[in-house]
Amino acid sequence: MAILKAKTLSELKTLQREPVDDKTYSAAVEIVERVRTGGRQALLEEAVRLGDMSPGQEIIYDRSALEDAANQLDAPDRGVLERTAQRIETFAKAQRDQLLDLEMAIPGGAAGHTFAPVESAGCYAPGGRFSLPSSVLMTAVTARAAGVKHVLVASPKPSTVTLAAAGIAGADSLIALGGAQVIGAMAFGVEGVDACDVIVGPGNRWVTAAKRYVWGYVGIDMLAGPSELVVWADETANAEVIAADLIAQAEHDTDALPVLVTTSRDLAVKVNSALEQQLHSLPNAETARTALAAGYAVLVDSVEEAADACNRLAPEHLEVLVGDLKDAASRLNHYGGLFLGSGAAEVFGDYGVGPNHVLPTGGNARFAAGLSVLTFLRMRTWISSETALEENVIRDTAALARLEGLEGHARAAEARLK
Repeated sequence: MAILKAKTLSELKTLQREPVDDKTYSAAVEIVERVRTGGRQALLEEAVRLGDMSPGQEIIYDRSALEDAANQLDAPDRGVLERTAQRIETFAKAQRDQLLDLEMAIPGGAAGHTFAPVESAGCYAPGGRFSLPSSVLMTAVTARAAGVKHVLVASPKPSTVTLAAAGIAGADSLIALGGAQVIGAMAFGVEGVDACDVIVGPGNRWVTAAKRYVWGYVGIDMLAGPSELVVWADETANAEVIAADLIAQAEHDTDALPVLVTTSRDLAVKVNSALEQQLHSLPNAETARTALAAGYAVLVDSVEEAADACNRLAPEHLEVLVGDLKDAASRLNHYGGLFLGSGAAEVFGDYGVGPNHVLPTGGNARFAAGLSVLTFLRMRTWISSETALEENVIRDTAALARLEGLEGHARAAEARLK
């Protein structure tokens, strides 16, 4: 029996879905509001009630504690974190260097924009089945590269490696809590936890629901759902490599979505065989097998149909293993992160070659981008004129104001006439 079930292009649906179900959202709102109104005491009560902590447990690790954790790691482990942080920082700073301030002449004056970072950021890193120090690095290092002054990390039941990652990333502190309750604390502030301007990072449905609720009070990066990988491959691709990449995605979570898009039915058969063989020795085989069972192989007849399938799905991760990479890339419009060629495995995106691994899911790549320095920056526009703009601009402004019935606006413009 095939692990990846076959689908045709006509059977393919988009990945668009509600990021949070109504029941979870309502419960998360209640939790956030308890923390908002009850402060630190309510935060701790919710954390104990939900199994996040034991009574009396320390929840705040300051900068010195994070540095101590980094010092506790052996040299090889610390080196991995430091090198990964450096790669993320290098890429993020290169992005920042491309975002230039603007100044241009306008009739009678000048106009432009400047980029400025938010003052504080809350960076969430999951701590469920797996602690994810990589998410600490991806979020906190990027915030620092953008110029954010105050960086807080939140992660439930953090391991020493997670604490060390926060220290290496330059975080000011870490709050050892998770779920909707800590999102509420970072959004509105409680004793010991200052309110943040932006909250970022992946999390479970409770975190996502809370982020949805607090958006507007604070900025957020996105409403992320289960992780996704689409591999577009042709007869030139290696079935063993494809299987390994799909399994790497599938072991994340039972809700992860692994998909193969191919013009080669023979390749699809070989991939299914390779999946079965590789699962035998995988420690997380049960999780991966469940996710793979919900995945599928889209069998198409042409390059055009393959590109159509990928664009329709607009996945979080899109890996392309075909003979003509340049042609394939030119046909692709919607993806969170693109991985071209057999050397560009999606796992390298997960673990810090440079580009961020916090990416839009659920088809949101049609309108959203992944986390970057832009997430922590505001583009602010300005107009300057020491005396007055040119008369034609003033008169057009007044005329348009009167078309809208706003006489006060028109008179304010005309007050500048020479």
